[in-house]
Amino acid sequence: MGSMQLSRYWTFAVATLFGCVLPQNALAHDPVSPYQNWAEVVRSKPYAESKGVYDNVMNVRRWILTRSGHCSERNRHLLFDMRGNFLQVIEDAADSLQTQLILNQTRHGMAQQGQVHAWVEGNSQTLGYPFAIRCHQPYVDLPLAISRYLGEHPDGRLSGNWDGIKVGTPNNQASLHDTLRLVHARRVQQKRISLPDDLLSDLAGMLIIESGGVREAHSKANARGILQLTPQALKDCKVPNNKQLHRIAQVDCALWLFERNHRMLRPVFLTRFGHLPQEKQEHIYRLLLIQAYHGGPGRVRALLIDDEFSKPAAYFAENYQDFSAGDIAFGMVFHNLGRNRLGFASLYYTADIRIALQQLESKQSARLALGPQPKTPVPPGTNQLSGKL
Repeated sequence: MGSMQLSRYWTFAVATLFGCVLPQNALAHDPVSPYQNWAEVVRSKPYAESKGVYDNVMNVRRWILTRSGHCSERNRHLLFDMRGNFLQVIEDAADSLQTQLILNQTRHGMAQQGQVHAWVEGNSQTLGYPFAIRCHQPYVDLPLAISRYLGEHPDGRLSGNWDGIKVGTPNNQASLHDTLRLVHARRVQQKRISLPDDLLSDLAGMLIIESGGVREAHSKANARGILQLTPQALKDCKVPNNKQLHRIAQVDCALWLFERNHRMLRPVFLTRFGHLPQEKQEHIYRLLLIQAYHGGPGRVRALLIDDEFSKPAAYFAENYQDFSAGDIAFGMVFHNLGRNRLGFASLYYTADIRIALQQLESKQSARLALGPQPKTPVPPGTNQLSGKL
C-alpha cells in the first residue's frame, strides 16, 4: 500500500520491462533520433497521442496475465509504442544479455524504417523505446487466484470474528467474495463507510491481483496478507501485530483505506471532472481510486490539482468527448510518467485489476449458466490451514 506498495510494483515493472541488462556502449549505432531517455519520448508528444492507450495496454496485459495471444509462449518480449500499440514480438535469446541486444537492435531498426518516430536504447538504468515487456510472469496464476477468491479452493475459505463481524462457521466456511460483501454491508450499516456497492468489484480485483488470495503472501517491500497491506497501513487501521494476516481484518482495513481515499479525492475530482456525463465520470473516478490504493491518494490528488502534474487532466477535462474514460484516467498518468514516482507499474496495476474483474465476471457467468456447483472437497490435512483467518 501507499509508497511501499508502489515500490513493490515499480520494482516488478522495471524487471519485466528490462528483462535483462546491457552496458550503455553495447551498440555502436548512431541514434536515429535525439531522444536520450524514454521520458523525453513521452514528453515529446501532445496529450491527444494517448488516445486508445487504455484498450491497447489492456490488450498487452491481457496476453500476459492469461498467457494468450502473443504470450502463449512465455519466453518472449513484446514491443509496444506510445499508445500501447503492439508492434512486434521478440523470441528470447539464450541469455538476458543477448535478449537485450536483440531488443535494442529491433528498436533501432524500427526507427530507421519509420515504424516509430524515435528509439531509446534500454539498459540497466533506463527503459528503452519502443517499450518492451516480458511475457513470462512466474507469479501470475489468474485461474487459481480466482478459484481462491470464490472459495472453490480450500485455501480461499474461512470462518471467524473480527471487531464485531462474524464470518462463516467451522462447518460452513465463507469465501473471500462473501467476506468482502459481508464486511462492507456491516460497515455501511454502522455508517463507518459511504463507499457505493459498485466499488466492491474493484476491491475484489485487487484481492485477486495483490496476493492471488494467499493469506501468507509477503512482499520484499514488507507488504503482507491477502491485500498486501504495509505495517503502517495496518497500524492506521488499528490492526494488532498478531492479527496482521487476519483475512477479515485485511478486508476491513482495505475498505477503510478506500473510504479515506474516497473522501480525500472526491471533492477535487468533481471540481475537475464534475461536468462530464455521469457514466464517464464514474468510470474515470473508479480507475483513479485504484491508482490511489496502489500509489497513495496524495499522488493521485496531485494529478488533479498540481500546477504541473494536472495539465493532462485539464486538457482531458476540456476535450473529454474525444477520449474514453479509460484513456482519460490512463492519459493523466501516462503523460506524467517519470514524475512524482509514477511509472508503468501504475498503469499495469490498474489494467491488471480490470482484467482480473473481467475474468472473474466471465467465470461467474459460466457458473450461473451451469447452475449450483458442489464445493471442492477439502483434502485431508488442510482443514486447519484453510480455516485460518
